[in-house]
Amino acid sequence: MEIERKFLIQKEHIPTGFETYPHHQFEQAYIITEPVLRIRKQDSSYILTYKGQGFMKREEVEFPLTEEAYQKLLSKTEGNIITKTRYRIPEKENLTIEFDVFHGLFEGLLLAEVEFPSEEAALAYQPPVWFGKEVTRETTFHNSTLSRMSREAVSKLILSLTEDL
Repeated sequence: MEIERKFLIQKEHIPTGFETYPHHQFEQAYIITEPVLRIRKQDSSYILTYKGQGFMKREEVEFPLTEEAYQKLLSKTEGNIITKTRYRIPEKENLTIEFDVFHGLFEGLLLAEVEFPSEEAALAYQPPVWFGKEVTRETTFHNSTLSRMSREAVSKLILSLTEDL
């Protein structure tokens, strides 16, 4: 079970030195989006992920893939391939902020996610001051939704995020 909250980050509020934290390169695409069946390349590892429905709390199961299987499945996906760098920033109470800097079509989108051991911990969490609007319950910011957006819709979304300053 995955329990997480998600927040938008404005470029001018990114903490200095974030790039010094451990990070991974992601490429991911979706075979289906309801329920979610995602393939992901994380650095040189390959993963098939099933995600159930929900917002803050939802089922998540991962299976390892070979590079060959990943490439074969990648040819079966539709929509946008999402690329991003994920920085792992230590947070209070043994939590970790997963700060995603999107690339390519989604350049300019910045999101932070924090995973929790329980719903109670998630609800009690006080985000740091550099976090922006919480989007945990906004399906627009699910990667599976982003994968289905047209180029025009993505451009409008990115533009709206910079206009909301």
